Amino acid sequence: MRQGRARVFLVAPLLLMTLFLVGCPKRPATTAASAVAPAPSAAVVPSPPATGGGTGAAPMPGPSAAAPSGPATAPGTPPSPSEFSANPALKDVYFDFDKYDIRPADAKILDENAGWLKRNDTLVLIEGHCDERGTNEYNLALGERRAKSAMNYLVSQGVQASRITIISYGEERPTCNEKTEECWAKNRRAHFLVKPR
Repeated sequence: MRQGRARVFLVAPLLLMTLFLVGCPKRPATTAASAVAPAPSAAVVPSPPATGGGTGAAPMPGPSAAAPSGPATAPGTPPSPSEFSANPALKDVYFDFDKYDIRPADAKILDENAGWLKRNDTLVLIEGHCDERGTNEYNLALGERRAKSAMNYLVSQGVQASRITIISYGEERPTCNEKTEECWAKNRRAHFLVKPR
C-alpha cells in the first residue's frame, strides 16, 4: 500500500509537468488585430530580436483573434480583409531581416501614406508579411509586429486608430519566390489596403 502511494506521488507531478511543458497545440492561423481604440495591447513593445535568424524563436505573446469572416460586421468587429483593395497612393514599407522597426527611408513613405489617409476618409488594412525563413508561427507573430509598427507610426502622424485594422500573413503571401536575399527583402513588408467608410 505504501509503495502504491509513493508511485502516485511520483507519477502525478511528472504527468503535470509534462502537460505543462507540452501545452496545447497552437493553430498557425492568420492573426488579425484591430485598432478600434488606443489600448495598451495595441502598443508595440520592443523586444530583442531572436538569434539564429529567427528560425527557432517563440513568437512574442500577445492578444490575437482569428480573421473575421463574412461581409457583415458588428460594431467593434474589424471588417473582413476581402472588403479592402489596393490603392496606388499608398506605398509598402520594408523591414530588415527579423526586425519590425521602421527605417528612416520607410518613415518618409509612411509620412506620405499618413498624409493621404488624413485627406481621404477611408478605412485602412495593414498587412504584415515576412520572408520564408523561420517557422510559420514565428513569422505570423513577426508579421503582426510589423503591421503594428506601421499602424503605430501612422497613429503618431495623426491617423485615427479606429480607422486601422492589422492582419499578419507571415510568409504565406510572398511577392517574390526566389531563394535570394534580394527576393526575401521584397517579402519583408507592410502592405496597405483601403476601403471606403
